[in-house]
Formats: sequence, C-alpha cells, structure tokens
Amino acid sequence: MATARHRWLLDLTHLPTTSGREDRVVEWANSWVERREDLKVNADAAGNLLITVKGRKSKTAPVIAAAHMDHPGFVVESVRGRDVTARFRGGVMAEYFEDAAVEFFDARDGRHPGKVVSYDASSKQAVVQLQSPTSILGLGAIGRWRFAPPKLGVKRGLLHAPACDDLAGVAAALTALDQARKKPELRHFGVLLTRAEEEGLLGAIAAARDGTCPDDARLLSIEMSRSFADSPIGGGPIVRVGDHSSVFDSELTNQVAAVAKDAKLVHQRKLMDGGSCEATAFGAYGLSATGLCLALGNYHNMADIDGVKAGTAKAVLAPEVISLEDFDGLVGLMLAAAKGIDEVSSDLRARLDENFATHSHLLD
Repeated sequence: MATARHRWLLDLTHLPTTSGREDRVVEWANSWVERREDLKVNADAAGNLLITVKGRKSKTAPVIAAAHMDHPGFVVESVRGRDVTARFRGGVMAEYFEDAAVEFFDARDGRHPGKVVSYDASSKQAVVQLQSPTSILGLGAIGRWRFAPPKLGVKRGLLHAPACDDLAGVAAALTALDQARKKPELRHFGVLLTRAEEEGLLGAIAAARDGTCPDDARLLSIEMSRSFADSPIGGGPIVRVGDHSSVFDSELTNQVAAVAKDAKLVHQRKLMDGGSCEATAFGAYGLSATGLCLALGNYHNMADIDGVKAGTAKAVLAPEVISLEDFDGLVGLMLAAAKGIDEVSSDLRARLDENFATHSHLLD
C-alpha cells in the first residue's frame, strides 16, 4: 500500500506536463523548496532547477541527482469550438493515436475531454474533437491521454499513473534530498530538475553547456526506463551502465554498483537500451555521469509495444506502472551512493595490476 512517504510521488505523477510546458511541476518544486528553510533553488537560463543545501561547506565533490520534469503530451495550437489542433511532443508510436481519449487543461486546471480524430506522424500534429465547445482553452495549453479513474492509483504495490516518466524520478530525487538535508555528511547532495528531455535531452544539454552544475559534480541521471524480461518491475532499482546512445562513466558506475553491493541493497545492473537518458548528454559535454532507473511498465503510456510492432496486438494506451518497493529502493540507493562513492575503490586498473603482479609468472 502507498504510505505518507509516497504522497509527493502520487501528486507529481498526476500533474499535467510536457516538453516546454513544465510550469505546474516547476511551481510544485518551488513550493516544496520554500517550505524548507535550509534549501535553496536556482533556475538557470533554460529554466532547469538546481536545488541544494544552503551554505554548503563540504570538501566532498557534489553528488547531484538529475530528473526531468516533462512527459510526452500535446500543446494546443488553435481552438475553434469543439476542434482543437495540437502538436504532440515526445515519442509515441502513431498507432496509439487512433481514436485516443485525451484531456486538455485550461489555466485554472479545468479539464476538457475529447478524442483524437486525425494525426499526422510526420508533423506530429493532431486534431482533437472535444466533448463540448470551449472558449477558455488557450494557446499553449497542455493535453495528455485520458484514463478512467479506476485504472489509476496503487494496486498490489504498483503505482498506475498518467506520467511516471519522469515525474516519479523527480519525486524520488526530492525524497532523497529531504532526508539528506538533515545529515551533515550528505550536505554535498543536490537535485537538478531539467526541462524538455522528451524532445532530445534539451534541458540537460543546456545545463551541461552553461555550467549549471559544478565541473566536479558526480551526476546520477534518474529515469523510468522501459522494462524488459531481464529487467523486471519489482526487481529493485537499476544501476544503469548505459542506454541506447552511449555507455556511462565507468568509474562512477562501478562505484555506485560497489556501494549497492557493499550495503546489500536489492538492485539490478543493466544496460537499459530502450531509450536514451540525460547521462548521455552530461557525459558528452565532459561531466561525470551515470544512470539509476526503475523498470517501467507501459513506457510512454504504450501497452504491449512489441505486440503492436509485430502486428499481433491492438494499440492500447494505459497508465505507466512502477513498483513502490522499487521506488523506495531507488531513494535508498541515491542516499547510499551520495554517502559511499568516495569510500569505495573501483579502480579497475589497480585490481588488474595486482592480479598481473601475482600471476604474471604464468607468462614466462
């Protein structure tokens, strides 16, 4: 069952958001920081939020958990009575748009339900017919897939929500920071909340290019990553060694994995190449970064992706799914990593040299 510690997770994963329209999540995060006098938040030129402990004086290089505030969704371009033209941002296969149920949100969070009547995959432009005409739905308003309330919520330890990717990552990072801020030995831990990840890692690129994080920061890219047979939901948080585009900082990845092993934390160690994450962008611009993620069901709200691709299943939209136990494990893994990565040695070359010195006589 969900407990009080999951209330931020439940709140965030139900907020409407998409690339470039993360306002509600930004407002939620700023309000969260304001209620904690020992924290501060700085917004960079791209609107990313860096949240750290005030007056941080530590010789330890920062450990920063990065999570993105957007999710695939619609942005309104025009409204005429019941007809809404909207551009879709993020990656969802065209088959899932056919007759799809959606809802748009006005400035007062009023909901305007409708159905997709046409979608052009090349331009990512959709026409949605609302159930009722409206004059208060403005340009730039957010739309998302609409799910019946019984399909949402916590069931048998699994959270079913409109957007776990990556709002569950935001919740996990802030939950970890809320615990870390009370411990002097973890004052070097911080959180970076980024924008427009779903449109090509834009916020992370901007943060890396503009020096939002200190050069010596160790970045933990937090994600919800598509679950596969060898990376099951409920198998524990995942130390992610790479993604579809790159492999991550090997030294940092090995350190995090060593911490998890030494602390006897339930975890998995996987590539997770179903997509690309922000660790790729951070690494490409010279920052030390690795990935932590949770196995995600119904990635980007697409049920049975493999069946749809094979032509054996109908495209059905569904809430995204994560395990609450995995979520709690991810929070614990972040805290353990922040505390322990400087206390473990994963110097692979040193171990290889030691082994060579011991056994090199076999080459004689």
